[in-house]
Amino acid sequence: MSRASRLTALAAAWLVAACGGGGSGSGTGPCTPGAATQLVKTGGDGQAWYFNNPLPAGLSVKALDANNCAVPGVVVNWTVASGGGGVSPAQSTTGTNGVASATDSIGSSTPQTVHATPALTSLPTLTFSATASAAPTSAAVNVKDNFFDPNALTVQAGGSVTWTWAGVSSHTLTFTSGPPPLPTETAAQMTGTRTITFNTPGTYGYHCTIHSGMSGTLNVVH
Repeated sequence: MSRASRLTALAAAWLVAACGGGGSGSGTGPCTPGAATQLVKTGGDGQAWYFNNPLPAGLSVKALDANNCAVPGVVVNWTVASGGGGVSPAQSTTGTNGVASATDSIGSSTPQTVHATPALTSLPTLTFSATASAAPTSAAVNVKDNFFDPNALTVQAGGSVTWTWAGVSSHTLTFTSGPPPLPTETAAQMTGTRTITFNTPGTYGYHCTIHSGMSGTLNVVH
């Protein structure tokens, strides 16, 4: 075989491998999907969160054919099977990546289960589960050098958070994002405490204006 022929053969082999072995779906390249034969969970199962709040991550499933190619156009119906709450939308369709998703809000009882039922009766119904507890009504943060401890926390709306300065350097407490009106800035100090009550659900971001990278997040839930 000539050098040119060998190069042509190698290029053809590389192309087949890159495309998943001629459409088998096992490679990294695109493939042509056939009929959906599988439905698998891809996210959102087994979460633990707080009563009467949306779960942090959405629920998602993926439709695949026999060669593991993503299959678009598969309709999935979402229903709460037990535990209350709600899921939205009630019906979604897999996209070009084969994924269909929904947002789940857990109710006032635990555990909760949600069914993802494909319109294709040949595919299985998948069950997602979630557990819930009451959100804390208070929390505490230590303002250290140069970090907040903890730097992420959750509190129930109407609850309060107390920041305690516990370092040897001065730090501010400056809110940069969240539902308005934001708390006023706490000027640079080395000691002391500040307690703030949060009545509006949302995600609040704050930082120290003196020390770059010293930041924290507060999630206020229902």
